Amino acid sequence: MKKSHSIMNMMKLKKSNIFVTEGYIMKIKLLILFLVVILFSSVAEADKNVVSKSTIDDQIGVEVAVYNNNIGLIKETRKLTLPSGEGELRFMGVASQILPVTVHVESLNYPSDFSVVEQNYEYDLINADKLLDKYVGKKVKIVVWNEYQDRKETVDAVLLSNNNGQIYKINNEIFIGHPGIKVLSKLPEDLIARPTLTWLYDNNTTKEHNLEVSYLTNNISWKADYVVVLNKDDTSGKISGWITLDNRSGATYRNARLKLIAGDVNRVTDTYRGKAVMMSRMERQAVSQFEEKPFFEYHIYDLQRQTTIKDKQTKQVSLLESTGVKIQKEFLVEGSQNIFRSHYKRNNSKQPVNVYIKFMNTGDNNLGKPIPKGIMRLYKMDTEGSLLFVGEDRIDHTPEDEEISLKIGESFDVVAERVQTDYKQITKGLHESEWEITLKNHKDEDVVVSIIEPLSGNWSVIDSSHPYTKKDAFTIKFDVAVPKDIEVKVKYRLRVGL
Repeated sequence: MKKSHSIMNMMKLKKSNIFVTEGYIMKIKLLILFLVVILFSSVAEADKNVVSKSTIDDQIGVEVAVYNNNIGLIKETRKLTLPSGEGELRFMGVASQILPVTVHVESLNYPSDFSVVEQNYEYDLINADKLLDKYVGKKVKIVVWNEYQDRKETVDAVLLSNNNGQIYKINNEIFIGHPGIKVLSKLPEDLIARPTLTWLYDNNTTKEHNLEVSYLTNNISWKADYVVVLNKDDTSGKISGWITLDNRSGATYRNARLKLIAGDVNRVTDTYRGKAVMMSRMERQAVSQFEEKPFFEYHIYDLQRQTTIKDKQTKQVSLLESTGVKIQKEFLVEGSQNIFRSHYKRNNSKQPVNVYIKFMNTGDNNLGKPIPKGIMRLYKMDTEGSLLFVGEDRIDHTPEDEEISLKIGESFDVVAERVQTDYKQITKGLHESEWEITLKNHKDEDVVVSIIEPLSGNWSVIDSSHPYTKKDAFTIKFDVAVPKDIEVKVKYRLRVGL
């Protein structure tokens, strides 16, 4: 009986041990499961807070569109792989003159898988003061030169203050300033060397993105300059055009596709030389490295090759070159509207004879393309074969089939004098005046001088020694042939009702 009872107790004990063992194992399993959950949660949280960086080394393409009014549109594409889920991307190497509100970013190959939920523009750039500010209360090293022993010595110090100078604690003594080079152990993470765009993003793929980022930047501009070389008779010329690109945007654009936008783009206001050469005998149409095409109400000049645009660089690119452009030279005397309203007190006064160069922007004249606004400078060979500057003028954007007129200067040998020979007050609001304009030509060739008279009120020409044309409601024009060494007088009588 006792034996049977003992056996029963042993069996109960074994069974109890089994239960204890199984319970212990279960607890271990639950603990492991709990640890795994925590681990994966930590990993997920780590992935969520992971910071990715992108530099221009990731760049696979860049396009720069430059406008006349000191702005540029930068569009670059970078190839990069991002962790899936939420994360932070530091997009470095953008222009320091960027307009952050104009930034647009998208994935070209996986647009539905990538989105930006928050954007920051970091421009707290690193400098000596900011570095030292981060080390207030921390240990630094000061390297000084021992002149007597001709060697470097290192001093351990604690930076106490960086406000209007540094204060150090060295060997339990306070030093206000200290000579030498300050050496810091590491660079603080919250300081950056260049302006950086920081995005909080949501990414649903682990595949490589072609990320396209575009933005406007200030301080990048372009202008056009032209050289016109006249022939001996001033009847034709060679025109060379150059684009000058000035990049002060704070970034370098390597192997960029360059587009120039010609036209006056409206912006909302919130509270920027070619060597002149002799003419070729062979006439050529205008040639250019740029492909011109209309765009909206503007014109695009697309450079047909890649170019590197360095920061703080002025770059010049040939725009056009055309020979055999037919040119007309005009001598012009321009009157003033107010002299016809009363007595003219400046009798026998000399009038400037302005010299104009005009030509048509047409295909028949070896041009025929929209010409951006800029400055045209004229040159001409003297009798000894030296190329000399003769004048310049500014032109506006000129479409095809329009005339370009350049005021070059005043003639030395063609002289004009104006005299009011008679004045008569007919009524309170009506008077007559008689005018005599004397033209003298001291050149070795015959010339034609044009006289422009801007009139006012109700006017009529009563008598005239030379024919005239009515250009508009208040302008008449005389074209007067003046032979060399001859004096020609133009007389006319004018009635004006005020």
